[in-house]
Order: sequence, then C-alpha cells, then structure tokens
Amino acid sequence: MPAERKPARPEPRVGVRKTYKLYIGGAFPRSESGRSYVVEDAEGGFLANAALASRKDARDAVSAAAKAGPGWSARTAYNRGQILYRIAEMLEGRRDQFTTEVAAGEGVPRKAADVVVSAAIDRWVWYAGWADKITQVLGSSNQVAAPYFDFSVPEPTGTVAVVAPQDSSLLGLVSVVAPAIVSGNTVVVLAAETRPLPAVTLTEVLATSDLPGGVVNLLTGRVAEVAPWLASHMEVKAIDLTGVTDAELATDLERSAADNLKRVVRPTTGADWNVDPGLDRLRAFLETKTVWHPVGI
Repeated sequence: MPAERKPARPEPRVGVRKTYKLYIGGAFPRSESGRSYVVEDAEGGFLANAALASRKDARDAVSAAAKAGPGWSARTAYNRGQILYRIAEMLEGRRDQFTTEVAAGEGVPRKAADVVVSAAIDRWVWYAGWADKITQVLGSSNQVAAPYFDFSVPEPTGTVAVVAPQDSSLLGLVSVVAPAIVSGNTVVVLAAETRPLPAVTLTEVLATSDLPGGVVNLLTGRVAEVAPWLASHMEVKAIDLTGVTDAELATDLERSAADNLKRVVRPTTGADWNVDPGLDRLRAFLETKTVWHPVGI
C-alpha cells in the first residue's frame, strides 16, 4: 500500500507593492515628473504608492476635460442618467475592495466601512436619477408682458476642478464628483491627499464603464502643489474647494479663481456627508440661459 502523501505546504507569498497612476483622458499615465509618494493606512502601515501629480499633469487633465466637454454635454439627459446608473452597478460589484480601502485609510472597523460604501453607492444612484429632472426643477417658463414665450434653462458651466474632501475618501468623493458631471460638466478631481485609494479604484470602474474618457480626470498628490494651477487655469470655469483645509491657501485659491471669474464653492470643514445633499451642488455648476421666442412662429 503506497504511503499517504502529505499536502504540499504553500510557499510564502511575495508582497505585491502597487504603484498607482493618474487617470487622464480615459488613460492611466504616470506623472510626467516621475514622482510618487507612499500612501499609509491609519496605523502608519504601507498600503501603496500613488503618483505625485505636477503642474504639467494638471494642465493635461484640464485639456482632456475641456476636450470631452462638448460631447458629454450634448448627450441627452436620459443617456447621462443611464451611464451613471451603470457605474453604480459596477461600484456594487467592487464593494468589497472599496470596503477594505475605506477601512484601512479612514481607520474604521470593516462593518462601519461597509456602511460608508453602501451610502456612497446610494448617493451615486441618487444623482443619476437627477439627470433628466434638473431642467424641470431648476428651469422655468417665465411670465412676460409681450407676445413671447420666455424660458430659463440650466446649462453646464464647463470644466470644473474639484479638491475632494480629505476626511471622507469615498462618500465625500462621490458627493462632489457625481453632481458636477450629471448635468453635463467635466471634472478634474484632486483626490484626498493621504487617502487616495478609493478614488483610484473609482477611476478603474469609470475606465471600464460607458463614461467617455475625459469626463472625469483624477490627480493624486499634494493640494498645496496642484490646486493653485487649477485655480488659475483659464480653461477651468468653476472650482470646488471643499477639500482645502489650509485657510491661507484657500484664500489664495479664491483670489486666483476670482481673477478669471470662476464659480467657487468655498471650503467645507467638518461636513456630515451622510445628510441629504439637497440640490446645492447641482445648482453650483450650472449657468442659466434665458430664451425668448415669438408666439405663433
């Protein structure tokens, strides 16, 4: 009778130390500077390396967003809603990875992180549902004392730069990106400086969705280094400073944005991202076009 063979002992695994790239124009380039930085968990342990974006990366991201803008804003609202809803389905498929990254980065128990991920997916679905309702709710048919029809219609502003919340790496991120793009804007988002991994994973979802390349562009790196170039860029039409925690830097960024008449969402500290978001962030990146049309023609 042959001797019973013992099962082979598994060999020790080799650690896979990931180095994540940027997301610009639907592609994943390295930073042109060749730099990266270490992303740590809440206990100071190594999680991954992330690209350290430069001024050139910011300019490339703005160019990609501006190029994608006309095509994205020309889509029907119904189609934009469909695409965003499909992204929510794909987020659901990646929920385990998101939960792991939120738990590690924000230092919360896995059960609490799972609640955050659920809220983020729900928030994305909520904004997807607004795509074909924005015009009816924020537009109007105006009364005029003349033989004209008079309509006010909301339209996208254009390229929006977003500094993502620093304390809420997924729910906060979704809460600032989704309302900007659902109405037809394109965005360049600077991820949370020390917790960028959920944002990077979100771009991997976007890259395999039906969202056209360039609608969302992601930079990772230092807020103080990248945000000034976004605030002063002439092709950026609006800037969301929610994630700027340095008061002096925030003032400088608002001043730079004012020089070329950008719309500005001022920094928000201590925001509770679980509360009903309302329509403020949808309205913040919309222009209102009023059209007069003669009656009977």
